[in-house]
Amino acid sequence: MRLDKLVKTTVDALEDIKGRDIVVLDVRRITALFDKVIVVSGDSVRQNKALANNVQEKAKALGATVHGVEGTDSGEWVLVDLGSIVVHIMQPAIRLHYNLEELWGAAAVVPGKRAAGRAR
Repeated sequence: MRLDKLVKTTVDALEDIKGRDIVVLDVRRITALFDKVIVVSGDSVRQNKALANNVQEKAKALGATVHGVEGTDSGEWVLVDLGSIVVHIMQPAIRLHYNLEELWGAAAVVPGKRAAGRAR
């Protein structure tokens, strides 16, 4: 499966459930573990769980494998592992605290449809 198609499908799935501040980072030069990191904010535990579920459904419909999902118990920070893409779904306070965009700061930002491509 083409990486760009999986990225687009993932961003679309996040936009469907009104994920905010979607940022796609290209981390291929930084790590060999995965190619892209997608960070998105959700306003509540319920929304974060819905975002994670929608990403899983859309990825599976595309034929992608969901390797794992973590954090659905608390829902403040949910990680969806799609193999070549890792999706971080975070409440705004958690996202601000951990600032993954800065952690992966050397990565090129690849904006989605609504992603401003700006770090927080």
